[in-house]
Amino acid sequence: MAKKKSMFVCQNCGHDSPKWMGKCSECGEWNSMVEEIDFSRSAGKENNRERGVYSKPKALAEISYTGDKRYITKNEEFDRVLGGGIVPGGMILLGGDPGIGKSTILLQTTESLGNQGYKVLYISGEESEQQLKMRGERMNVKSENIYFLSEINIPYILTIILEERPDIVIIDSIQTMYSPDISSAPGSVSQIRENTGALMQLAKKDNISIILVGHVTKDGSIAGPRVLEHMVDTVLYFEGEKYHTYRILRGVKNRFGSTNEIGIFEMTENGLQPVTNPSEMMLDSRPQNTCGSVVVPCMEGTRPLLIELQGLVSPTGFGNPRRMSTGMDYNRMVLLMAIMEKRLGIQMQSVDAYINVVGGIKIDEPALDLGVIAVLYSSLRDFQIPGDLMILGEVGLTGEIRNIQHMDKRLMEGKKLGFKRCIIPKGNQKGLSLDGMEILPVDNIRAALDILV
Repeated sequence: MAKKKSMFVCQNCGHDSPKWMGKCSECGEWNSMVEEIDFSRSAGKENNRERGVYSKPKALAEISYTGDKRYITKNEEFDRVLGGGIVPGGMILLGGDPGIGKSTILLQTTESLGNQGYKVLYISGEESEQQLKMRGERMNVKSENIYFLSEINIPYILTIILEERPDIVIIDSIQTMYSPDISSAPGSVSQIRENTGALMQLAKKDNISIILVGHVTKDGSIAGPRVLEHMVDTVLYFEGEKYHTYRILRGVKNRFGSTNEIGIFEMTENGLQPVTNPSEMMLDSRPQNTCGSVVVPCMEGTRPLLIELQGLVSPTGFGNPRRMSTGMDYNRMVLLMAIMEKRLGIQMQSVDAYINVVGGIKIDEPALDLGVIAVLYSSLRDFQIPGDLMILGEVGLTGEIRNIQHMDKRLMEGKKLGFKRCIIPKGNQKGLSLDGMEILPVDNIRAALDILV
């Protein structure tokens, strides 16, 4: 008979301890230690096979490789974030807030893959088969290569996968899956860790692509142990405000592609539709003839993206001035305000300052620096920045404007949307030629602000 062993496991980070503690010694979370019973297994040959010992080591020259084959979903935005499609045998973790569109985009993906002849198995632990049928009809999912299963028992699910031999398996969601070999409840650290490990072993051994849907906690991270993100090949996050129709798919980890790419979608009655021109979407409803607004051409991976940056400066009513940033790093904003005080002689200690990147997108590249200083100065001095002017450049601590990359792509994107002028770092003008747009090179922030005023 298997021997029962009791241990206390932190539900936040997965750290285990032989005794209960009020505060986890690993992550510092309070009241997160829960008692769980695990069954120790014999150390025989079968146990070694379960641990993944299946074959002998091979030399690199002996390993056969069939090329970079991927399952193309025919969704340009989704394929872009994945690095070109779903890799056979790869494991993808998709997280996001409730109702953000995780199940929607996966159902659309199954329809596209099914129409290409791939066999897809959609396993849901949250919806019945009738509910999946209703959702599929609403989204016009009709492919005969899609199979639905409502089940949470992991041993049974593994048996079904081995019998059906699908090309792609979708688990919605990993927090609902349950293994009777583990005494804790579904969604606990032990259940998530062991079930994900069993699925990963199956994916690698039988070359089956598996997509896991993960719930998120109140702070926006994927629920469960942090080791869950280390086990999978790709981690994707769905971002967006529930009061807006636009959704952003961002790659946080990708062993088979770049993590700098983003996908932009619009939620419609027929599901999530890719946004073919995100720059035009970002500048939609942009106010005209107002102070504190400018357009900055940024890069998200290989894609140029025009975003509207807004700034507001107002007298403070408290002893300590307030600073707030939405869509960019708060510490970077404070640093740029300190540069304005030191290099321009502007007193910012008596005013509140706010920065907003319009559209709900988050930008962390340094090309945003000069735009932040421009909109704060525009709001402080109450003057308008011309609507046909773009601004970009990294600002150093001495007030200099430093070079940035991919200048030609940024300017071409602005030209397509009708912008006539652009303030750029002086070092980027060498070899730059663009008909129909006036280039205004500057080497310090004072020279840039003189052009605006």
